[in-house]
Amino acid sequence: MKIYTPAVLLTIAAFFLAAQFIKPAPPSKVTMATGSESGAYHSFAQSYQRYLAAEGVELELIPTAGSVENQQLLREGKVDMALVQSGIPDPFGIQLIESMGSVFYEPLWVFTSASRPIGALRELSGLRMAIGGEGSGTRALATMLLSDNGISLDTTQPMGGRSAYDALKEGKIDAAFFVSAPRSLLVQEMLRDQALSVMSFDRVQAYAKRYGFLSHVVLPQGIVDLQQDIPAQDKALLAPAANIVATKEIHPAIIDIMLMAAKQQHGNESWFANNGQFPQPKLLAYPLADRAKKFYEKGEPVLQRYMPFWAASLIDRLWVMLLPLVLMILPLMKVMPPIYNWRMRARVYRWYEKLESIDEQATDADHVTKESLHQSLRDLEQEVRQLKIPLAFAHEAYHLRQHIELVRQRLL
Repeated sequence: MKIYTPAVLLTIAAFFLAAQFIKPAPPSKVTMATGSESGAYHSFAQSYQRYLAAEGVELELIPTAGSVENQQLLREGKVDMALVQSGIPDPFGIQLIESMGSVFYEPLWVFTSASRPIGALRELSGLRMAIGGEGSGTRALATMLLSDNGISLDTTQPMGGRSAYDALKEGKIDAAFFVSAPRSLLVQEMLRDQALSVMSFDRVQAYAKRYGFLSHVVLPQGIVDLQQDIPAQDKALLAPAANIVATKEIHPAIIDIMLMAAKQQHGNESWFANNGQFPQPKLLAYPLADRAKKFYEKGEPVLQRYMPFWAASLIDRLWVMLLPLVLMILPLMKVMPPIYNWRMRARVYRWYEKLESIDEQATDADHVTKESLHQSLRDLEQEVRQLKIPLAFAHEAYHLRQHIELVRQRLL
């Protein structure tokens, strides 16, 4: 044990030093700002929630008014993540927030009465419009596009969701703006409402070129309902992209698992996206996180493909512990066997000094001295018999006993 104690202590010290560089464990609970509970943001977030729950991570969803409020909550540190519409200006949070990527298109829908269809934003001048509630991404985008077309905002109302739908049906307003993925139950209901018409944008390429965060997408004829042919013709729409964004303090493992959840949810073909198009490192609301960039370049982490999240994150954090194993254990494996052999032989060899002294005295010893030397040999042999050494080195002890007998014969 004395042989291995220094090596063990040295290895423990190396592990302790390496432990100082281990990343903290990912949190077991994270919060995410979504949007209206009836909207697509919240619906998609619920699918992320189920994915993370299966991996042992609790995702708490915080309903909000929309993207602008989500940005505010992130800046204030009240949530860890959020869904945010690309193109929403945020001059204050650029240093605090980063994007994991865009995950789906969310078109701008402009609904009007079917009896008064609109073919361009310019035709909305002077009409009563609901452009989304305060704090919503819909309001931010609608305000920008209306201003670009020289339309006064005096006739607009801060109204969105079900309230805007009801007001449009009751004739209290002439048009309603919504930014949402078609998964939204409200959008689905409005698309099927025969009393309403959804506007097909003109000059879509101009808008897309003017604003890099907008994409031209097409709502195909009959995609909503083939039997009733809804819509009756293709509709050209403008679509920002929803981003999953987070504070810069978010744990890297949470970015990995969120992107895996997004890939499962949004990776298939949909109304506006091709198979494998989302998530993607484009159409970003904020600069791309370094960990997300690695995900897009190299794919999902190898460990998380075959192991539970907790196990994969544990191994990913502890890989630095392999450094002391490589730097300490391998050299020790070469050094320790010779040291061990030397130590075992030393247990036997140390008696040879005493035996040699007796042998030298035996040459010219008188009778009394020889009797004393005989007694010393008997004592030496007794001590050697009590010597405890491994069987692999037993022959060394037997050689010593043979040499003791040889010296005894000389004395006789």
